[in-house]
Amino acid sequence: MESQSPSTFRLRSFRLRGDRMTRAQAEALANHWNRYEIPLQGKIDPRDIFYSFKPKRVIFEIGSGMGEATAKIAAANPEIGYVAIEVHRPGIGALIIRAEELSIRNLRIINADILDVLNHVDDNLIDGFHIFFPDPWHKRKQNKRRLLQPPFISLLSRKLKHGGEISIATDWLPYAQEIGRNFAANPDFEGGAVRRPDRRPVTKFEGKGISKEHIVSDFHYRKR
Repeated sequence: MESQSPSTFRLRSFRLRGDRMTRAQAEALANHWNRYEIPLQGKIDPRDIFYSFKPKRVIFEIGSGMGEATAKIAAANPEIGYVAIEVHRPGIGALIIRAEELSIRNLRIINADILDVLNHVDDNLIDGFHIFFPDPWHKRKQNKRRLLQPPFISLLSRKLKHGGEISIATDWLPYAQEIGRNFAANPDFEGGAVRRPDRRPVTKFEGKGISKEHIVSDFHYRKR
């Protein structure tokens, strides 16, 4: 597990993997990272992080992975600002490649843990979150590492504007059941399970799960 001092230790909701990347990913980071990066310094105000346009809304995506869904959604909705939060640099490099190929300019990226990111954002400022296929930590002894636990859901509520929305997808049924229970127990939110929205593209990652007969569950919640 991650090496941290006793005063800063916390269970992570993600696996720390190596930063080994392809040449194309490394070149994308070297050539274009300054265009997309939001440094984790001082306060992050979603209203001020897009310099070239004023977005109608700003959506934070927690865990953009290899960026396939992120890039497609951002390209299809140029009037909305998207902030991809990802800890793994190869995934960030892959996302930048996709963004450059599609000439996406409504995307910014933060290379950090979401808990650290939200500490830099004041309450009631974020329009929405996308949380697609968070690590299910499927072994029973690992369940406590799942991201969508009650304390984290309360944190999301604090950061969302009134009427802010959260879209979630998972292909691990026990996690889906837990997500439904945890949100139902929080009076700040209304909503629940929904049919897969057309705006969420089916990625290669999701396709692999479907090929293994995993059941994909989508949720949509709104802050009251």
